[in-house]
Order: sequence, then C-alpha cells, then structure tokens
Amino acid sequence: MRLGVLDVGSNTVHLLVVDAHRGAHPTPMHSEKSVLRLAEQLTPGGELSKAGADDLVTAVESAKDAAARLGCEEVMAFATSAVREAKNSAKVLARVADRTGVDLQVLSGTDEARLTFLAVRRWYGWSAGQLLVLDIGGGSLEIAMGRDEEPVLAESLPLGAGRTTRTRFKHDPPTRSELVATSAWLDDQLTELARKVTKWGEPDRVVATSKTFRSLARLTGAAPSAAGPRVRRTLTDTALRQLLAFISRMPSADLAQLEGVSSSRSHQLVAGALVAQATMRALGLPELEICPWALREGVILRRLDHSTGADETGAALVARFGAQEDR
Repeated sequence: MRLGVLDVGSNTVHLLVVDAHRGAHPTPMHSEKSVLRLAEQLTPGGELSKAGADDLVTAVESAKDAAARLGCEEVMAFATSAVREAKNSAKVLARVADRTGVDLQVLSGTDEARLTFLAVRRWYGWSAGQLLVLDIGGGSLEIAMGRDEEPVLAESLPLGAGRTTRTRFKHDPPTRSELVATSAWLDDQLTELARKVTKWGEPDRVVATSKTFRSLARLTGAAPSAAGPRVRRTLTDTALRQLLAFISRMPSADLAQLEGVSSSRSHQLVAGALVAQATMRALGLPELEICPWALREGVILRRLDHSTGADETGAALVARFGAQEDR
C-alpha cells in the first residue's frame, strides 16, 4: 500500500510517502517539506499567531493535495511540540480540520520517544541488544532505552535545538558567556535523566536520530546522504568538541553555507551541538551511531503492524497510541 505521513514539527511540515506492506521494508517514494518555524510564531502569551495558523493551514492543504496526487491510500498526520504547547492548539487543530479535512493528532513527547525507538529497533534488529536512542528536535530532546520494541524508559525534555536557541542566546553567533552559561545549564537539566538511564544498566548500542544529529555527524566527516542510508555514520565526543569550537564563532548565515546544514536550521545548529554534547557528557557516551529512521518511520511501522485486514486506520492508531498504558 502507499502511505503518507504528515509531520508538523517545530521547524517544518514534512510529508513522507512510502510504499510498504506488513513485514516489508518501507520504501520512500516522495518527500517534501514546507519551512514554517511554528515554534517561532508563538505569541508572548503562548498562542500560535494568526499568521502561523494561516501558514499551517496552507501547508497541510498543499501536503494533502500532494498525497492525493501521488496515490496515497491513507495519510497519517501528527503534530509535535510546537502545536502541542500552543495554548490555542485545540482551536488551531479545529481550524485545520475544518479547512483541509485533515485531522492532526498531537503526539506527546513520550509518544515521540516510543515511536522513534520502535523505528530504531526495527532498523538494527534484535541483535542490537539494549538500545539507547537519542533524538534532538526543534522543541524537545527525546530519550528511550530498552531491549524490546517498547522501551522501558521513554523521556522527553524541553531541550530542543530551536527552543534552546530562542531561550538562551541573544546574539548570532552566541557570545562566549552565553555558550558557557548554556552548557552549565544543560548539565543541570540532564542530571535527573542520567540517573534514570543509569538505573537500566549499560546500553549495548547507542543511537541518535534527527536532522540535528545527522548534520553534526556530516560536519565531523560522516558520509553524505548521497552515499545511501546503509552507510555507517557516527558522531564522537572528540569530533563534536572540535566542531563546536569552529561553528560557535560563525553567524548562522555562514553556517548555512556548510555542507549538510540547511538554511532553515542553521540558526539553531550551535544550540543543537551544545545539547548533543551535554547529553553525551551526562550519559558518558564517547560515540553515537546515526540511524536514518526516526519518528515518521515509527508511525509507519506502527500502522503496518496493525494492517492485518483490520479496519483501524493509521490516523486512529496515531490518536490511540498516547492512550496505551505506559510501560
């Protein structure tokens, strides 16, 4: 079947179209995105602005038309931290549904961690043993750990690259004092997470997903995307430290010129690197392996797991996922 996944994130609205059926490897057929930076369109009162809501409606409508044109049998649409945290999220979601017919389901941070973990588990298989999975988004940092397809630990912290940039930096590039203060602040924020992870023992494999980690790995020498998804890519603490010394002195306009860095995310690259470094430091991780699958693939895989000829749609599964018993 041909499935579409519409991911409304803090930075982009991303449509991924795949051909897949249960038990098979989902094959990407099309990918397109609109850069909205919704998290930056929140008013001082915490509501998504009218302009932001207008942009969202337009982007969802465009993605819906593209999915229909490409022959998607079903589109699963979800939103993450930017919409989740907007005080007028219910009103915005109702407007999107009314104008486009798309029922956007809001995933909790824990749901994000669990679905991303599922994708990573399927990519590496059971031989990976106990997995520790890290994902830096625009608004939050997700962490999950476990030996099965359901993690024993699934956490979400408000330490996304975009959020950290907005709340901690007033200059571009950030000043030395901003860098030092943010690093110390992150160490403090991650203390409790480190305690929780330690409780479950040593991971057999540590994996990172998301555009932030992929960009950092590319800038430290990992293979480009053109080399294909199955090339092994890593990010080491040593390489990250050296990279930070370089990029922290560059304005975002110059960072956007670096290979592997998109112009829509260059302004939050330094903050993302600081979050990555602080997380690796807190958890004592010298190296991360980069996985090409993440949240969108997790949503697809969860849908395929239930495609037994049953009548529950992917949208219903996304809506129900957060109601499952936490494990």
